Amino acid sequence: MAGHSHWTGIKHKKGRADKVRSNLFSKLSREITVAAKLGDKDPDMNARLRSAIQAARSANMPKDNIERAINKSSMNADENFENLRYEGFGPDKIAAIIETLTDNKNRTASNIRTVFHKYGGSLGTQGSASHNFNQVGVIKINKNEILDDEIFELAIDSGADECISNDKFHEIQCGKNEIYKIKKKIEKKIQNFLSTEIEWKPLNSVEVSKDKVEPVTDFLEALENDDDVQRVYTNLKFGNNWWLLS
Repeated sequence: MAGHSHWTGIKHKKGRADKVRSNLFSKLSREITVAAKLGDKDPDMNARLRSAIQAARSANMPKDNIERAINKSSMNADENFENLRYEGFGPDKIAAIIETLTDNKNRTASNIRTVFHKYGGSLGTQGSASHNFNQVGVIKINKNEILDDEIFELAIDSGADECISNDKFHEIQCGKNEIYKIKKKIEKKIQNFLSTEIEWKPLNSVEVSKDKVEPVTDFLEALENDDDVQRVYTNLKFGNNWWLLS
């Protein structure tokens, strides 16, 4: 029975990992398709598409998948996606901002409202939660690409506001309207980026009570698992880690 239980556990973990990977690829593909549809199909001429492809490569998305997503932008001309933002408060009153990319806003709104209701939260209007955050440009670079001192100097020379390095990556922060201009300067020395995003950074942290950790985690995962949801930002803090699901 021990062997059987061990194998069941492995299958469960692998199944969840496969599901998470598939979900991530689906979101990345959608972003590539929309970026290619709204702009030039040449990533050198389309900053949003270039960033989407770089994020896909960082997630080890196969080249065929990337090309398929770009080609899909020429099909289904009547299919239009919208970037929509939802805000509200989850379990233990944590603030949440949900960014979506959807071709059916009624479906998306209904799904998100259901998640908030299920976990005892409340979906609000735009502005109800975002006053707890600042919106900033964030460029993330793998730690192996460049040394700490060099990236700090490069960030200053490029006009960034801040540069933070941790064990896994360098994070350059800048004004949200400056992100692609600054990234273009950084690209002269660095080719591979983990992500280039405009993110919501919380102004203050909220630590939930011990008995609410599991429902809060389930709430965030339920939001992330929705196909239309691209990113989830909260002001929740576990230990030293801010929660960003993407």
